[in-house]
Amino acid sequence: MADPAGGPVAGTGDDPRAAWYVTATGGWRDWVSLLHLPYTSWHLAYVLIGAGLATRLSVTRLLATLMAFALAVGVAAHCLDELRGRPLGTSVPAAQLAVAAGVALTGAVALGAEGVYRVGWGLAGFIAVGLVLVVAYNLELWGGRLHNDAVFALGWGAFPLLTSYFAQTATLGPAAVAAAAFAAGLSAAQRVLSTEARQLRRRVVSVSGERVYRDGTRSMLTRQVLLGPVEKALATLSWSTCALGVALVLSRTGH
Repeated sequence: MADPAGGPVAGTGDDPRAAWYVTATGGWRDWVSLLHLPYTSWHLAYVLIGAGLATRLSVTRLLATLMAFALAVGVAAHCLDELRGRPLGTSVPAAQLAVAAGVALTGAVALGAEGVYRVGWGLAGFIAVGLVLVVAYNLELWGGRLHNDAVFALGWGAFPLLTSYFAQTATLGPAAVAAAAFAAGLSAAQRVLSTEARQLRRRVVSVSGERVYRDGTRSMLTRQVLLGPVEKALATLSWSTCALGVALVLSRTGH
């Protein structure tokens, strides 16, 4: 998502990348970077978790839900984010970003419309909320009132899980609500860590100071020393959440 503090969007210091998962800039590599693959996979894992909690799992509905969120979150949201503030510093033309976002959102809505036919009109409410989240959050409409930690936790954590569960069951049960609280909490933790990582990569030019230990030894503080644990935690949470989602789906398919 966009750098919440504004300012420079390219990386600074000894590692010029704007994020730990960004590839070399230019051409198709910019498009790969725009997908924010570790974070997109993380949020798609909530779709798997929601479907895996359903008493009966339709693989067809799950695949459609995954594709809709991949288009809406993985492509549209990130293109709009880059279009607004260039947080990754890519060279993709604004027109291409806008077209990609529009096509991706159209595809997501089309999949949702097919889901309404199969699941019921209740799913239409989820589609409407999703559209508002993608556009208003990433373009910071209404003075950025929706661009905050709480909306991120609910919209990128709880929402995909609840939508996926509803797509399977046409209802929301206590298990889905409890799991949504887990997803919101984990996404809130992600937000804290990723905000710190963005600050260190994109705004901090240098770090000075040292750690003094009880035995008298000392170690210098550097930008990489502060950044390393934060980004390792983000990477670990990303793949482990994906593993949980896959495990739940496999448990429902008899594997």
